[in-house]
Amino acid sequence: MPVRNASETLERAIASICSQTLSEWELIAVDDFSEDHTFSLLEELSKTNVRIRPVKSKSRGIVSALNTGIELARGRFVARMDADDYSHPDRLETQAEFLAAHPQIGVVACLVRFGGDRLRSTGFALHVDWLNTLLSHEQISLNRFVESPLAHPSVMFRRELPGRFGGYREGDFPEDYELWLRWLEAGVRIAKVPRELLIWHDSPNRLSRTDPRYRAEAFYKCKAEYIARWLQANVVMSRRILIWGAGRETRLRAEYLTKHGVEINGYIDIDPKKQMRRFRNRPVIGPEALPPSNDVFVLGYVSKRGARELIRARLADAGYAEGRDFLMAA
Repeated sequence: MPVRNASETLERAIASICSQTLSEWELIAVDDFSEDHTFSLLEELSKTNVRIRPVKSKSRGIVSALNTGIELARGRFVARMDADDYSHPDRLETQAEFLAAHPQIGVVACLVRFGGDRLRSTGFALHVDWLNTLLSHEQISLNRFVESPLAHPSVMFRRELPGRFGGYREGDFPEDYELWLRWLEAGVRIAKVPRELLIWHDSPNRLSRTDPRYRAEAFYKCKAEYIARWLQANVVMSRRILIWGAGRETRLRAEYLTKHGVEINGYIDIDPKKQMRRFRNRPVIGPEALPPSNDVFVLGYVSKRGARELIRARLADAGYAEGRDFLMAA
């Protein structure tokens, strides 16, 4: 549990861990240079439960705090937790039993409940709704290029994975999303327990709201490199790459692919006005003009609400199979 200036919510979060039905646990609470009394509070709480281990991060930032915690972890499995969230009493036991029963799975998450005001934080709430539709490894893998498919504080993973495939990395990207993309690329299988085991609170100081590494463009830049490698490994390069979506913002985000060797051959758009134009000398076609699926590979880059479902339906009607002939990337 990385903590920074979390004195207002820390006791609630730690109480949820101390109430776990699983008795064999340790809580490594890594203080990330807090400026309030967070660390002294951790020390006080550790006096009431010897399983709580307060430590100070080696350097500033959540990546260092996370890696410090992993280095100190002594258990068979490592679970994540944030200082403003709440774990249900049987969360750790349920996830540990899942990993023990499914040796082919390296990371297990769970369904999460949105712990905020849905009217004030509609986007975050809808993201939680979407996350909770992805349960199997296949669903998570197919949707990995849309957004981060896991709620970071909901995961538990095998202790050896960071040593084999690397831990969290510093960079201009969300550290958790980059980790999932890297581990999935390496063949790590990820699944979820189909139960709500975590309340994911929407704090105004959450890093995803305040840190530029979590801005939308950082996600697109990060995923572009992994999409490019996925295409090189899974798609016959004689197939032309088409981007579904010819709007300016969509084109700019898809353009990051070209920096990693992907040639964009054209666009698909439902707007007849766009179908009359060319962008960077690339044609725009309508869905009714889709080529045979064995000639092209389609990346759906439209992020408008409901667009993914419509694109999937149109491509399926045209005989395209997700994962073989197209992927959603936004």
